Amino acid sequence: MADVVTGVEPGAHSTPLPPGPPPLGAVRRSLREFGLGLITLGVIVLLFVAYQLFGTNLTEARNQSSLARQFQAAVHSATSIPATGTPTSPATSVAGATAAEPPVDVLPSVPPGGAIEHLVIPAIGVDKYVVEGTNEADLRRGPGHYIGTAFPGQVGNTAIAGHRTTYGAPFFELNQLKIGDPIELTDLNDRTWVYVVSRSPFVVSPSDVSVLDPTSFPQLTLTTCNPRFSATSRLVVIARLRGQAARVTSPSPATVQKPTVLPGDATTPRTAVTNPGSALAGANLGQGQSSAWLPSILYGILVIAVWVLTRLAINRTRRWYRLGAYVFGIGICLIPLWFCFENVVLLLPQSI
Repeated sequence: MADVVTGVEPGAHSTPLPPGPPPLGAVRRSLREFGLGLITLGVIVLLFVAYQLFGTNLTEARNQSSLARQFQAAVHSATSIPATGTPTSPATSVAGATAAEPPVDVLPSVPPGGAIEHLVIPAIGVDKYVVEGTNEADLRRGPGHYIGTAFPGQVGNTAIAGHRTTYGAPFFELNQLKIGDPIELTDLNDRTWVYVVSRSPFVVSPSDVSVLDPTSFPQLTLTTCNPRFSATSRLVVIARLRGQAARVTSPSPATVQKPTVLPGDATTPRTAVTNPGSALAGANLGQGQSSAWLPSILYGILVIAVWVLTRLAINRTRRWYRLGAYVFGIGICLIPLWFCFENVVLLLPQSI
């Protein structure tokens, strides 16, 4: 019987067929992993927003508790030691009686980052301890007293900066203050000085440094960022002291020097210069701390590595145990993620 014609010569090799589409299961797994990656990225963004709004508040609250203990200990130490100031010669009153003037106040000596004042603004619910210094490390603890400006109750310009967002946002509602609202400052001698807002809150450009100029009368100046969640300009509140100013053993710092501490720049040396507005003019508006890039990247890589290991472990875990693996893996990821967020916040423009 004749051979059946097949269209292929005897001994010839058949042409290999082109590869077919990948199995449907592999496509589904790839799409699932891609979608899960996008969801994870969205969750991280939401967690970062939550950290800025709430997580930084926890850090500031812990720092405020420490400052409160430090302030109370300093006040107790100051009030338990007899005053060393020598009263001046008696002054003759209108009725002919003589009365000695109050003792001279001793200027406090507080290192940068230490508690120096207790600030209370009843109208907007502010009750914070003020640190000495205005760099970012200081402002994460609370409002910061510009180094070199007057102390509470002194003749001169007492200047304080504070966050309007993040880290407790002490000056979040600073714009709501009105003329006549009281502002209380308690110093380390346990004396409370009451200032009264003398001008409606106003906005200045970053180049306007006159708000830190020395004054010939006791003045309080509060500065923060404007608008909220931005740092393109500054909101300023000015208040005048109610009552008599303090008498000190040396001239008010506001009349002899001004600081070069730059808010947001932790590496700036704390040396004094004669330019009255140098502290405000040099603030890192629109910038962050470049030194935070490396730790941010390293912690970010660590988060990714832990998450990849978590996913590999989940894929090899029995179905009924995967939920526990997810919870455990996510909990481990949150630890380096917290430190990553702490450094990423430092990369953002300052809000003071």
